[in-house]
Amino acid sequence: MLSFMRWMDRQTEGTLRSIAQRTGRRSFLTKLGVTVLGSAVLPMLPFERGFAAEGAPNPKEEDETSCDYWAYCGIDGVLCSACGGSVNECPPGTETSKVSWVGTCMRGKDNKAYLVSYSDCCGKSICQEEATCSRHVGERPGYRMGTMSDMNWCMANGDKGFSCSTSVVIGRADAE
Repeated sequence: MLSFMRWMDRQTEGTLRSIAQRTGRRSFLTKLGVTVLGSAVLPMLPFERGFAAEGAPNPKEEDETSCDYWAYCGIDGVLCSACGGSVNECPPGTETSKVSWVGTCMRGKDNKAYLVSYSDCCGKSICQEEATCSRHVGERPGYRMGTMSDMNWCMANGDKGFSCSTSVVIGRADAE
């Protein structure tokens, strides 16, 4: 094992000396700087997030049973529409959480911003794990409790069991 380590040291030293003889420090630092800067700029380049053709509306944006439904932009939970409730109503046997979180969602159909209130339905266990949606568009850090979706919002209710989440459109965000 010791001879292998010596061999590795000699190979590494030889390779590094060879590189050092062919290139200077400034050249190395220049290439390193370009690599670091390039890797920092790469995530800022634009890319297409949608699956539909440009200009074509997303058909799932208006489907209330899809995670892509426009008013679910800040939802984090199981959709009540898959649990016997609806987009804005809890299923039978559950009650709306006393506290909720809010978000502002853009509706592609009219290209306007809407204020949306999300509430958990409490009292039963999760009805369908496969109906879980986790969209965090514009979510704020955890110290701003009213804008964070990753919490048990049933904490203020008597029965703290989480069942599903609703999405209630309050109104236009830019209305006067």
